[in-house]
Amino acid sequence: MTNSKIGLTKYISVVGIMSAIGFVLMMLEFPLPFLIPGFIKFDFSELPALITAFAYGPLSGVLVCLVKNLLHLFFTTSAGVGELSNFILGAIFTGVAGVIYKAGKSRKSALIGSVVGAITMAAISVFTNYFVVYPCFEVIYGMPMEAIVGAYKLLLPSADTLLKALVIFNFPFNFAKGIIDAAICFAVYKKLSPILKIRK
Repeated sequence: MTNSKIGLTKYISVVGIMSAIGFVLMMLEFPLPFLIPGFIKFDFSELPALITAFAYGPLSGVLVCLVKNLLHLFFTTSAGVGELSNFILGAIFTGVAGVIYKAGKSRKSALIGSVVGAITMAAISVFTNYFVVYPCFEVIYGMPMEAIVGAYKLLLPSADTLLKALVIFNFPFNFAKGIIDAAICFAVYKKLSPILKIRK
């Protein structure tokens, strides 16, 4: 087998394994009802995608996000809306982080990329939830927007509009999620790097 074929085989294997790990981590999601309404779950499923983006480039990280969500569609409880949102946000986070890291290939560029990616993901989450996710839930499940906003108001009475609730709760939630994934990535990447690298 030629070196190029070995490299391609290893690449496909790594992306497949990382996608599978991401899928499993999606299944292990859990609520944080003291911080954000219980219908929003926390998971670490962007971690394998971020590691892959640093190892092979931003498009590879996005590919992991896509595959893990396609796998999760078989177990969806949101008619695919949650998976679409997860893919968009995960792709933005890992894509932005991967692009910035690729430009510098240093620990500093990885750190900057992760922070910028987390901020971008958090900002986009406000728009995706406001214009796509919650309106879809309102139609699919007949969940009144007043009930959605009411869940936020139980935590903070002043969060009395959807946009205000998303800015106050979802923005920091998604930013923190990205930063936590980045912190774990930084802790394990150096040990994983020799395994991930494709020898030419």
